[in-house]
Amino acid sequence: MHSFVRVFVDADHDYRFDLEEVQPMPHEAARLWLDQQFTTLECEPLRASGKVLLADKVLVIAQAAGPTRLADATWGGAFARAVTGALAKPAVTVDLATMAVSF
Repeated sequence: MHSFVRVFVDADHDYRFDLEEVQPMPHEAARLWLDQQFTTLECEPLRASGKVLLADKVLVIAQAAGPTRLADATWGGAFARAVTGALAKPAVTVDLATMAVSF
């Protein structure tokens, strides 16, 4: 099965990370990496309740990272590996224009 993460920011910024030859992060390591990035990037929960769903965390991290970090092969690759590992899905699209994560 083809494995990738696509992050669509806008018409000028569309990032695709091909993970065909790369293993996803183990689930717990992926969750910890995303937690660390959520804190480092000073992300805020999307929901008024303060509850942070994993898909919401992926969205706000991608949004906070912006084109600069997403274009960085090292950070972007780690993000993609963490997303596929944490969500346990081989193909993930993060659409920041609609604030949606799809599999």
